[in-house]
Amino acid sequence: MDKKELGSITAKGGFANEKAICNKFNQWKTDSEAVQWLEIMGYSIKKIDSVEAIQIPIRVKKSDIERYGISSEDYDQVMQFKKADAQIKITIQIGKLIRVENISLKKANSDADYNQIDKRSVDTYQRMWGFNNELADWLKLFSGEYIPSDHNEKLVLTDLRNDKRIFMDEMPENIQKKIIQFFKKNKIMVVSDIIKGRGGFSANWMLVTRYDKQNDVTTWILKDINVVMNYLGSGDVKISPKGSISIGRITLQRKGGTPDPTKLQFKIKPCELFNLDV
Repeated sequence: MDKKELGSITAKGGFANEKAICNKFNQWKTDSEAVQWLEIMGYSIKKIDSVEAIQIPIRVKKSDIERYGISSEDYDQVMQFKKADAQIKITIQIGKLIRVENISLKKANSDADYNQIDKRSVDTYQRMWGFNNELADWLKLFSGEYIPSDHNEKLVLTDLRNDKRIFMDEMPENIQKKIIQFFKKNKIMVVSDIIKGRGGFSANWMLVTRYDKQNDVTTWILKDINVVMNYLGSGDVKISPKGSISIGRITLQRKGGTPDPTKLQFKIKPCELFNLDV
């Protein structure tokens, strides 16, 4: 089967959780989906000696980090840039050659809309990306970490939509331009960090599974993470009609709700990736 034809396939039954997908990889000798996934990754099934898949938990203890092939000295940096979503680590052995593939897993129902891909405090993003304190203060007003009434000296508009935070289009025009310019200038770094991550837990692939409960079928698509980043990041950086920020097909908005109501979050529509095979 041609590699392009393997990109997106509908299979009978549901297997949208991390444990089920790990089991499929571990039963690769008899599981047809696992065979297709390995072939998409570029492996010849006839040459593989063994495959081991394990789920990477959202939080990994320092005492357990070496289990994942990462030294304890690199723990802090690796965890800072680890993707905080479902990930699977696959170890593939071909003779004496050992390859490791990390998969970022996105689950969606057939009627799914947005899916959070990264969530952190403004201070954490500032440490990661180095924007100045002026932008940090405005992003904290955007996220609700700072209450507008405590910062009246910064505000041009007094008739805000929400007294607990401000929207991007309620900021002074020069600040809007500075924020947009920062994300335009650093777009590649931002998109890479929120989708791929850095270090030993960075993702090589993204697997999106879309379960149709009514028909009991799962449609899946597996793509190289660089293809995913190029697709989701393509497009302009601008203020959205709802007062958030659009970075291509990615939305930056206030988290809201519980827990972590004053954090920033990046969201995508994972089912849009199926358009890559249309």
